[in-house]
This record gives sequence, structure tokens and C-alpha cells, in this order.
Amino acid sequence: MLNFNYCNPTRYVYGRGEYRNIGYLLQPIAHKVLLHYGGGSVKRSGLYDTVVQSLQAAGVEYVELGGVKPNPSVELVRQGIELARDAGVEAVLAVGGGSVIDSAKAIALGTPHSGDIWKLYTREEQQHATPLPVAVILTLPAAGSENSPNTVLTHEQSQRKLGYGHDSLRPVLSIVSPELFLTLPPEQMAYGACDMLCHIFERYFTNTTGTELTDALGEATMRTIMQQAAILRRNPQNEHAWGQLALAGTIAHNNLLGLGRAQSWACHGLEHELSAAYDVPHGAGLAVIVPAYFEHVWRANPGIFAQWATNVMGVTPSRDTEGVVQEGIARLRAWYRELGLPQTMQELGIPAEADFGAMARAAVSVYGSRLGTDHLPGVMPVNTAAAESIYRACCR
Repeated sequence: MLNFNYCNPTRYVYGRGEYRNIGYLLQPIAHKVLLHYGGGSVKRSGLYDTVVQSLQAAGVEYVELGGVKPNPSVELVRQGIELARDAGVEAVLAVGGGSVIDSAKAIALGTPHSGDIWKLYTREEQQHATPLPVAVILTLPAAGSENSPNTVLTHEQSQRKLGYGHDSLRPVLSIVSPELFLTLPPEQMAYGACDMLCHIFERYFTNTTGTELTDALGEATMRTIMQQAAILRRNPQNEHAWGQLALAGTIAHNNLLGLGRAQSWACHGLEHELSAAYDVPHGAGLAVIVPAYFEHVWRANPGIFAQWATNVMGVTPSRDTEGVVQEGIARLRAWYRELGLPQTMQELGIPAEADFGAMARAAVSVYGSRLGTDHLPGVMPVNTAAAESIYRACCR
């Protein structure tokens, strides 16, 4: 196990109706907030009115900015930064899923920053000021942003999708009320569950040894995600299953499961190029990328893949390691199919003649350069040629 330094200050409030207490819970944090949300569903459901009433009752002033879309854009973030500065807000309140929370974190990061927000994501500039506090009412369990230090933005003009992470971006408050998830469409649940699972894959599949505790915690969380998502596919009104899935999604990405481990993030790096260029849902892109990635790299560390296949996918242990691993991957593909997730580039609307070479170069350049390498990390280094091969394997 490697050295680690873990800080997680998020106050996590779970339960039916807890979102109604947002004003009271925000009182010690800020007197004025930027209320940030996505499309019309927040207003159609009545959640917006409930939040506003709670803020007003607690004497918390607010200005608002809606319009966040999947793969949140830097342009809307720039609008939010200007609004936050002009209004003198002291915190950002995100009411939504991962895209809204990522956008809120970017606004919180950029408001006290003297330069351009995108240059923090490209690493052309360094963070020099403490971000505004971020609070969250979660409406879609998926990205784990409600307890993570990470945020992802899309620069639509250059078709680049980049992440930024710092412990100061962990929300100070996150409210998770499972009844808010009952009206989500099945595909949103499926995309979210796929993203959660991959957040663990990126940490679990490592060459680091002596990680028995986080192995076991990760395996239990993966099993929970797969079990509860299957239940919700059959019965989307199962509030208990939503609660279990939401908590698993939080744990999947708050880095508890990554403590003391070398991590990969190759699958996310590869998928970000797909969603930046073709605007595909992140979870859908991961469902296509992950099995092909596993097929390409598992021989570099067959032990961890066989362990996953037996302890998570339920494959009977055998001396035939390749057979065990291949059966585990087949069962993962079957689970994706059960949730209605895509299996190929063509199902994502990406043609077989797409410029996968350019996407491979971009993925390796962006993520490799941040680590000072010419490849994506993981159990096996993935260079540009390997990245292109993985993309093309998804066209079968």
C-alpha cells in the first residue's frame, strides 16, 4: 500500500425530505448564494419552489443561473462567475446531478480567480485563491461529484473536455433524498450506474499490492451498484434501491476506495474524447470503452482481473485464468445489455470511419502530459497506438 493523505470535509445529509432543510443548513455557510441548476425539470417537479422557500425562510438571499446541460460548458461557467462576482455571493448551491455540480464547482473555483477559468483546466494557470464553498442537493446519482474534489468542463469550440481536481472543491454540504430520483428515466439510471462502476475500476485495477481492505470495500461497492441497478431497471420506484445506489455512487468517487493505490483513469481519458467530439452521454461512452480496454490490458496483471471476476462477477475460480477473466468480461457486457446500455461505437452514433487516431493522440496527450508521460497509466501503459486499437475494437 502506498502513502496517502486523505481529507474529506463534506457534511453528507441523507434521507427523505432532507432537501427541505437546505436554508437552515446553509445559514452557517453563507448569507447569499448562487442557485445553479439545469433544465426545466427542477421547476416542473416543484423542487425549485421548495428550495427557494427554504432559502427565504432561513433568510438566505440568492441569485440564480440555470441552463446547465450534460457535458457542462465553459461558456455558461464564465457567465456564472460574472454573476457571482457582481452579486457578491458567498457560496454556490448546485441543485442537480454531476453536470450541474461540476459547473457549480467551476464557478466557485473561478469567482475568486483573477485569470480565465479554462486556463486552470489546461494547466496554463495555477489556482491561487480559495474557491467559494459549494453545497449540493443531488437529483441524479451518478458522477459522485457530491463528495468528490473533481470537476469536468467542456470547451465546445475546441472540442476539449478536461478535468480539474483539488480538495478545496469538495462540497461542504451534500443532501441526498432518494425520493427525488423516482422520476428519472431508465437510461439516466443506467448511465449513472455505469459511471459509478468505472470510478471504482479506475482505482481497483492496479499493480499496487497490499491493498486487501480497499480491495474488499471496492468489491462490495461494485456488487451493490450492479445489484441495485438491476433492481431499479425492473422497478424504478424502489426508493430503498435508489438510496443504496446513491450512497454507492458517492463512495465510488470520494476516493476512499483509492487510498494507497496507484490509479488509472485511462477509461475516463478515452471516453472524454468521445463525449467532447460527439456529445455522447458519459456513462454510455464508458459502457462501450471499458470492455474493450479490459480485453486489451488484462494480461498485464491477470491476478487482479481474475480476483474481480470471481469476487464481483461471480465466476467460479479455476486454474484457467484466461477463461475466468473472459467470463467476467462477458458477464459485465451482459449487465450493460440488461441495463439497455450501448455496446459499440455505432450504437453511440459514432461511425467506424471516425478519426480514432486523432482522438487517441488527444487522450494520451491530455492525460499523459499531466503525469509527464507519453501514455495513459494503469496496469499496462496505453500509448497512442494502443488507445487507437481500443477505440477500433469498439466498432465490432
